[in-house]
Amino acid sequence: MAGSGEVAAVAARLAEIVARRGSGAAGPVPDALAGSAGGDLVPADGLVPADDLVPGDDRAPDDDLEPTAPRRSVGRSGAGRGSRARGGRRAPAAEPPRSGAAASDAEPDPESVARAIALRQLTAAPRSRAQLAEAMARRDVPEAVAERVLDRFTEVGLVDDAAYAEILVRSRHAERKLSRRALAQELRRKGVDHEIAREALEQVDDEDEEQAARALARKKLAATRGLDRDVRLRRAYGALGRKGYGGSLVSRVVREELAAEGAAEDGD
Repeated sequence: MAGSGEVAAVAARLAEIVARRGSGAAGPVPDALAGSAGGDLVPADGLVPADDLVPGDDRAPDDDLEPTAPRRSVGRSGAGRGSRARGGRRAPAAEPPRSGAAASDAEPDPESVARAIALRQLTAAPRSRAQLAEAMARRDVPEAVAERVLDRFTEVGLVDDAAYAEILVRSRHAERKLSRRALAQELRRKGVDHEIAREALEQVDDEDEEQAARALARKKLAATRGLDRDVRLRRAYGALGRKGYGGSLVSRVVREELAAEGAAEDGD
């Protein structure tokens, strides 16, 4: 049970609350509060019993003030963001967005896409016109737009199938020892026009082709030295055949190089 000191403190507290509720100046403490220390505290004005008051609370339990809004949780990125609905789900965004980059950025026009594709492809390596058109088609650029962009690139010299074919023939013949037949097949796969390919292949004549075949035969025979003769011949034939050389030229060149190798060994 509360002591007389506690009763007096509660009575003073209730008087303060009554004064704050706008009922005018604080009146005298109700008679019901002046009971004995062991009596129940039931105020005459209908206030909640004093035992229900929480020490340190400034409001009476029946205060009509609006409830305080719950504090918004603060995430890592800052307080008050409000981007997520209750339960942790993100609130749906407005469609279409009314502001920001997504609202102002338009879909790139097909011509800009075609130019970007062509420049990127040509920066990586020389390309034929057909290769560039194929790359644009894979990105769904309309055919008419692709043709217009490629015509413009051709006018300024960025697309030149004749120069491309000449470079390809020279490099493939010198580095890979490809025959004219193999070179023609590669130009065809790249989409180079037949007449342009024919002119480019004129850079390699019969003598050039035989020299390349001999160099390839010597390399293959040197790699198989010490093996059975038939095995060496078969492997040399296969290596030259895969480069596109004809059977008669392959047979003659390989046998001559093998004979020259034997003669050099006998001379040693």
